[in-house]
Amino acid sequence: MTWELGNLVDKDACFTDLRGQVALVTGGGTGIGRGIARRLAAEGMGVALCGRRAERLEETVKMIELAGGEALALPADLTRPEAAREVCLGATCRFGQVDALVHSAMLMNFAGLEECSFDLWEAAFATGPRAALLLAQQLVPGMRERGRGGIVLVSSVLGQRPNRNGAAYVAVKGAIEAMTRQMAMALASDGIRVNALAPGLILTHREPTEASLPNKLVPLGRAGTATEMAAVAAFLLSQQSSYITGQVIHADGGTSVQLVPPGFRL
Repeated sequence: MTWELGNLVDKDACFTDLRGQVALVTGGGTGIGRGIARRLAAEGMGVALCGRRAERLEETVKMIELAGGEALALPADLTRPEAAREVCLGATCRFGQVDALVHSAMLMNFAGLEECSFDLWEAAFATGPRAALLLAQQLVPGMRERGRGGIVLVSSVLGQRPNRNGAAYVAVKGAIEAMTRQMAMALASDGIRVNALAPGLILTHREPTEASLPNKLVPLGRAGTATEMAAVAAFLLSQQSSYITGQVIHADGGTSVQLVPPGFRL
C-alpha cells in the first residue's frame, strides 16, 4: 500500500472488520474530523457527519461519495442539548444502527485566562465533554445490545501539556481525557472500547506538502496531517486494537515527551 502525506493514494482497506459498520463523526466538515470521516468511509464504513456548517458537511459527503463511499450530512449545533438526540436519530434512521462514535467537534478559541468569558467557557464545554456525554448516552444502548462498539474522543497534546493561552480549550481537552478513562471503565464489560486521540501540531487547511517542511518545535521535525490522525482513529476503532481501552494516544511527533524544543538547551 502506498501512502502520501495528506492524501490516501491507495484506498484498499487496512481494517477489514470495519467494513459494513457505521460511524457518527462530529466535526466532520473540516480538519481532523473530515480526515477521519474520509478514512472510515475508505474502510467501508457508512459515515454520518455532524457539524455546524451544512456546506462543509456536504463537501465532505461529496468527497466520500466520489470515492465510492456512503455518507450523510447532519448539520447541528451541539451546544444545544437536544441536538445529540436529533443527530443520533438521523443517523440510525438512515443506517439502521451506529457502531462507532468519533467526537471531534470543538470550539476553537485560545482566549487567555482573563479574556475567557463565561459564555465562551460554557460553549466550549457544551461542544466538548457535554456533547460527548449526550451522544454516548444515545448510542451506548445500541452498542451494548450488539455486544460491541467503539468510541474515540479527540483531545489534544494541550490536554496534558498546556500553553499560556486557551483557558477553556485546555480545560475541555483535560476533561475529555478524564471522560475517556471513566467511560472506558464503565463500558468495558459491555464490549465497548473508549480511547482518546491527542493530536499535536496538525496542518489541516494548508497544502499537504507543507507538512514536510521543517518545524523546529516538533521532535520529528514537521507538522502532522489530518490523514495521519485519521489512521490512528481507524486503528482504535478496529479489532487490531482490541486490547486497548481507556488510553490517550498521542499522535504529536514526539511533542508531548520533550522537555524543551529541539535545538534548545536548559
